[in-house]
Amino acid sequence: MFKPLDINENSEKKTNEAGDAERVKCLVIGSGPAGYTAAIYAARANLSPVMYEGLQPGGQLTTTTEVENYPGYPEGVTGPVMMEDLKKQAERFGTDVRWGMATSVDFSGDIHKVWIDDSKLIEAETVIIATGATAKYLGLEDEKKYAGGGVSACATCDGFFYRGKDVAVVGGGDTAAEEAMYLAGLCNKVYMIVRRDELRASKVMAERAMKTPNIEILWKHQTKGLFGNGVVEGATLVKNQGETDEEEVNIKIDGFFLAIGHKPNSDIFKEYLDTDEVGYIKTVPGTSKTKVPGVFACGDVQDPVYRQAVTAAGSGCMAAIDAERYLSEKHG
Repeated sequence: MFKPLDINENSEKKTNEAGDAERVKCLVIGSGPAGYTAAIYAARANLSPVMYEGLQPGGQLTTTTEVENYPGYPEGVTGPVMMEDLKKQAERFGTDVRWGMATSVDFSGDIHKVWIDDSKLIEAETVIIATGATAKYLGLEDEKKYAGGGVSACATCDGFFYRGKDVAVVGGGDTAAEEAMYLAGLCNKVYMIVRRDELRASKVMAERAMKTPNIEILWKHQTKGLFGNGVVEGATLVKNQGETDEEEVNIKIDGFFLAIGHKPNSDIFKEYLDTDEVGYIKTVPGTSKTKVPGVFACGDVQDPVYRQAVTAAGSGCMAAIDAERYLSEKHG
């Protein structure tokens, strides 16, 4: 059970005998909804958490203009404001939030070693990994130009803003089919932009997408660019009609959704932790526990299914509770 926080309690951070490492009870790596929630719960449990924010403080939500589906914000909130609220709450209870990126780890011993920016060594009794996942993009300059103005990598997050409008989904796998069908329930028309002449999605998902009346699949098409005055108003596509025969076409859309996959930010942990074929960290079902005692994973880095802020926050809570219980059992 969590104990009330004594904000005057001295942190157990200390350097080792050589003076080149800092010892902490709980290290949180990553600063999205999962990381901040874990930090809030860990701080209230007197674990004196240290958090390193990573390359993108606040995580993917800092690139989202409006968040309307997170509980507690009846009027909606911008992603950056929401993440700043979470940061303030974590700091209020004593979380030591720092700028820096975990670059390597050694989980071979009872005390877990994490190097920050290839220089500073942190020795932690528990580590909570909340490094998230990065959506894959096509690499077009227009994706950056219209970020927050019609380009999205999450239909469930942003589809609501395109009710009754025309949108496009890039991709031909299960994720693309699922996102297209979700959007079809909200939007006037959904184009699926598919490079091949077939869908990579499972047979069931492909048939559902092809049978949905307001989904039009553009076979053998690739995106060349987007256009619009400040926001997306259309896309320029290239249709491959043969080895050397290409045709350029424009479609009018208000939203452009990427559904070509995510890359979990788990590379530095793979030597010690089990991951699936994509790279998502495997946890014991129903918990945040990894195969290494004292190391826990939460949020999108271990969730290939939901990838929502609210589910990430919930798993961050689980990770902090698991960490507190691990330490209680370890120290009696």
